[in-house]
Amino acid sequence: FVDGAPQCADFSSMSELGPNLKSVVFLFIVFPVFVIEAKKSLKLRWITCPGVFYSLVELIRTHLIYLSGFVKANWKEDWYFGYQCLNGCNPLLIHQISLIPSNLAVTSDMLRPFLPGGSSLKQELQKGTIYLLDYEILDGIPANLVNGNQTYLSAPLCLLHLNQQGEMVPIAIQLLQNPGPHNPVFLPSDSSCDWLLAKIWVHNADFQCHQLISHYMKTHMIAELCCVATLRQLPDQHPLHQLLMPHVKTSLQINLQARASLLAAKGVFDQAVSSGLKTIPVLLSRAAARTRYRSLCVPDDVADRGVDKLPHSYYAQDALRVWDTLYRFVCSWVELYYRTDKHVQNDCELQNWICDINTHGFSGDSGFPSSFHTKAEVSKFVTMLIYSCSALHAAVNFSQLDFALWMPNCPGTMMQPPPQVKGQITEDDIVSFLPDANAACRVVMTLTMLSQPGLDFIPLCDYREAIFRTEDHHELVQKVRAELKAISDDITERNSQLPLPYPYLCPSGIDNSVAI
Repeated sequence: FVDGAPQCADFSSMSELGPNLKSVVFLFIVFPVFVIEAKKSLKLRWITCPGVFYSLVELIRTHLIYLSGFVKANWKEDWYFGYQCLNGCNPLLIHQISLIPSNLAVTSDMLRPFLPGGSSLKQELQKGTIYLLDYEILDGIPANLVNGNQTYLSAPLCLLHLNQQGEMVPIAIQLLQNPGPHNPVFLPSDSSCDWLLAKIWVHNADFQCHQLISHYMKTHMIAELCCVATLRQLPDQHPLHQLLMPHVKTSLQINLQARASLLAAKGVFDQAVSSGLKTIPVLLSRAAARTRYRSLCVPDDVADRGVDKLPHSYYAQDALRVWDTLYRFVCSWVELYYRTDKHVQNDCELQNWICDINTHGFSGDSGFPSSFHTKAEVSKFVTMLIYSCSALHAAVNFSQLDFALWMPNCPGTMMQPPPQVKGQITEDDIVSFLPDANAACRVVMTLTMLSQPGLDFIPLCDYREAIFRTEDHHELVQKVRAELKAISDDITERNSQLPLPYPYLCPSGIDNSVAI
């Protein structure tokens, strides 16, 4: 599909997949969407389709209406901007820094007003309270034509501060990578319109990276890579074939559909998003070259990014609990079949499997294991695959409509170039940067479709295959289901106390595979 990115299965039609690799047709419900009316005022238009609404869909709809109202009321607030970096639909980019990037033109004096009294930028860096969003991967990428009009992309650097109230707030935004007189650093003390527009540019950059990297590449493409390698290298009776197929077998169908529609000519990226057909291969190739194995393993990732101990980082908290539960389950499964590390080393099918994944996956310096030497290595790698195909997909997919339904919070396109000076933007100017009604509706309708539960929804680790019915397997599955149920209960209780719940990693709502 894209040179340099993980490879995909070469199928031209769904009929080639056969019955075992297909899933049930999904239930699509259209929810209310925010559109831009002709007079450039943001209004709510209700669009629904006739038919019976199942109770789960009604529940999601009620949640969506509440959350979209919350987003609309708070999207301009700095604390909410920072909240989304930790708990929005793309919580994978924000990271702690100890040094300011050389190409971010900020000074200690410039930022002093936004730091605690008596503190300095150097002291806050040493304390570990300074974080960064860096969209360098978008630098120089060609932007799309939408409805015959040129759109624009930027590659912002956004500096954030963990303040004394425990809030993550932005304190400086530079919209392009190379500093200079026509690339100002926007600050919270600038005019409200300048500052708001700078944050919208960051949201737009995040939209591109979320959709194509955090979502498509890190869940869909990894699931397909694993599925093809498993079908090629692991016989049906191999224990890892049996464990992994329930988590990956739907990926071939859904990815084939995505490449034939969403990512193809006249699809939503072609017709409504700044990262169009010329952008997609460049961005995916760059992202694959930058992907490291550690970033796909939750304990390593959240620790490396310094978000593992933040009290309001609900993604990190829930991800760690789900990962730990899956890891214990996988370790127990591996123990059933490999009594010693030597048995792992001598399993030629297992070694061929990881070789296949590396051959058709990420670059050689990505840190992926080239072979397996221990049971622990196998367990960690398999946990990463299961997590990516289930929990991570739930976090980055089923959250996206919640934050994008109020379109200015998550615009797919920008219709004017990044501002080169401060103090010349008005509210009407901000609206002129946003996508037109046609493009906005295309994006929101697509996200609506992707956010619906499938008719064949299977909760995480709810295995229905015959191979899970021996006594040993039954005990392992019962144990992991009980642990996931406990996590669900805890998350539900916590969310009941929060003004803005974080439900996306509640195990009862995590699909067992990438099924939409």
